[in-house]
This record gives sequence, C-alpha cells and structure tokens, in this order.
Amino acid sequence: MGFGKILKNEFSFVSGNYLILIVSWILMDIGMEMPVPYYQQYVYALGGDIFPMALGILGFVNFFVMAFVAVPGGFLADKFGRRWLITTMTFGIGLSYLFFVLAPFWQITQSWHLILIGTIIQSLCLIYQPALFAMVQDSLPPERRGVGSSIITMIHGTMNTPGTVIGGILVITLGLIAGMQAVYLTVMILFIAAAIWRLRLKETLVNIEKMRFRYFISHYPQAIKESLKVWKVVPRSVFYLLIVQVITMFALALINVINAIYARDVLNIPQTEWFLTYIPMLLTMVVASYPIGKIIDRIGMKIPLLLAPCLLVVSMLIFINGNIVTVTISMALFGLVHMLMMSAGMALSACLVEPRNRGKITGGLNFVGYVLTGVGMLLGNLFYNLNRQLPIYMTIAMSVPIMLVIIFQIPEPKKEERKF
Repeated sequence: MGFGKILKNEFSFVSGNYLILIVSWILMDIGMEMPVPYYQQYVYALGGDIFPMALGILGFVNFFVMAFVAVPGGFLADKFGRRWLITTMTFGIGLSYLFFVLAPFWQITQSWHLILIGTIIQSLCLIYQPALFAMVQDSLPPERRGVGSSIITMIHGTMNTPGTVIGGILVITLGLIAGMQAVYLTVMILFIAAAIWRLRLKETLVNIEKMRFRYFISHYPQAIKESLKVWKVVPRSVFYLLIVQVITMFALALINVINAIYARDVLNIPQTEWFLTYIPMLLTMVVASYPIGKIIDRIGMKIPLLLAPCLLVVSMLIFINGNIVTVTISMALFGLVHMLMMSAGMALSACLVEPRNRGKITGGLNFVGYVLTGVGMLLGNLFYNLNRQLPIYMTIAMSVPIMLVIIFQIPEPKKEERKF
C-alpha cells in the first residue's frame, strides 16, 4: 500500500461535521491566541494596576458565568440538538470582542470595566460548549477518538502559533493599547467568519424538539436534575475523571492569571519578549499531538493522564526562578499538560458514556470546572499580592491529589467496557 493510500485510510474520518469544525477552529484559533500574551498587561494599562484584583475579578466572573450556563448548555444540547447552539453562539462570541476594542475609549468608569462587560457576554455565549464537544464525539468513530481528539489539539497549537506572532508584532509595532485594539478587531472578524462557516453543520441527533430561548429559564431546574441523575448511570471512573479534570483546571488557573505579570515584574523578562515564550509551547503541542493520540488509541488513556500532573510539577519548578530560556521550556511543558489531560480525558469519557448522556456529562464537568477555575483565578491573584511565588507553590501542591486519584481510582478500561 502506497504512502498516499495509507494517509488517506488513516485520516478518512476527517469529513462532514468534523471537517467543518476543524476549518472553523482554524479561523478561530488564529484569532483567539492573538491577545493572550498581552491580555494581562492590557488590563493593567486600562486601570488594572490601580485596582490590583482586576485580573482575578475578570477571571472569576468569566468562569462563574460560564459555570452558570454549563449545565443547561449540556441539557439543551441533548434535548434540542447541537447545531443551533453552536452556530448562534459563535456569532455572539465574535460580536463580544467589540467591547475589548472600545475599552480604551470608555471614560465613565475605569476602562477595564468595559472588558468585564464583554467578558460576561462572551461567557454567556459559551453555553454552546457542551454541544460542541458532544458533536465532536458524535462525529468520530470509536477507533479514531484518540487521534481525533489529538488532531483538535494539534490544530489549536498550529493555528495559535501564527496568532501569537501576529499579535506580538502588532503590539510591538503599534504600542500596547493601539496594538491590542487592532488585535481584538481582527479576532472579531475571524470569529464572525467562522460562525458563517459553521452554518454548514448538520444536526447529529434525531427527534429533537424545536428550541425557544425562553426554555433556558423554564428548563433550568430540569437541567440541574437531569445532570445530577446522569451520574447514577455512568461508570464510577467517569466521576473520578471529573475530579481529576476539575482539580487540574483549578491548579492551572492559579498560575494562568498571573504568569505574564510574574514574568515581567519578578523574572524581569522584557514585555516585548514575552510573546516569544508561547511559540515553542504551541509548536510542541503540534509535534506531540499525533503521537499522543496514537498512544491513547493503542496503549490506553491512563498513562497519558498520569503523565500530565507529573509534567505540571516539572514545568512549575523550571518556571519559578527562570529566565527567558527556561520559562520558554516551562511553557512548552505546560502545553503538553493541557494536551495530555484533554486528549486522554475526552477519549476515556467517549468510550464510557453513551451518546445521549455526553452533553450532560460535559455540562456537569464544565459547571464544576468553571466554578473552580474562577475561584482559582481569584485566589491566584490574591496569593500573588500576598506572596508572588505562592500561586506557583500551590499549583505544585495540587498535582499530588491529581496523581493519587489517577493511580488508585481510574483503571484502564477493558475492551469489553468500551461500549461506545
């Protein structure tokens, strides 16, 4: 068999909804990473330095609102379908970036308050996330879930890399404020283009009910009830997987909220060089994504899952007293942590949870995870104000219970247990 046929056979599942989502992610990922390296500095420049808890509040509100919509998001995705949620809310996210563009012109209160408004709107629109993950799982054949999940991560890394470079160049060329305005305007255009492309998606559920937005409120109690009930019918290891994932989200939030400010003010890494640390991280995710996916499909999920917290400890130890070189290495390891946890977690959940419950499981995971992420960002900012290295030490400490739960409570599923 020739190389071309092998390649075609290996990636024959990349079609239909999965292909449409990949193309939309390419557009969104180019834009989404553009503001990330200088977001913390942008908030500080718009009054966040006057109110030292601004970053923590923005992070907390962002994830608290996302938690509020996570459970009904999963319920609505399973009851009324995936497509309408994904397409409608992608438009909403794109338009929310307009508030980030206009923030420097806001004079009624501190300018970063307009970023807060945009963040709330954006977070409300992320009600579509359970539908998105459910559609991905619906669209992948069981024997390709590891590779399929890793391809998503690879695309994130591949397309995020030019976004980081473009964003960094714009900020360095135009200055922090004007550069970030240009960045957010570009992000808005790319997201709206992705939303238009996602109109091609086909619904993956049958016999769905017609959606009305008033159902969001009227079905909220039922959504909570259904999301709690589903944990009685899934394997116990799925519950422990949730514990691992949400503790990881909390640990990562502690450091994500202050890493750029810590690098600038403690490690004395120049602001103009900070975006460079993201490039090797994203490239590492690209190079490692396919091998990790094959390992998951052929060997199993537990080893990659256990490797994630181990690498997190190493990453933080390198970061804490680093320079531009060691911090760059730390960021690359940090990217691997995210990829290992995401790919192994998605594959394990997909093979143990039947399709009609995937939206509710994802919604429950997002609800708990987002609450803890928001709290983690608030505490990370607070800890940083008390002791600048405290968030890093706390992140290292949180890795220990993650390892213990994986080792003792999450067995590798046997072939007969992989029902879906």
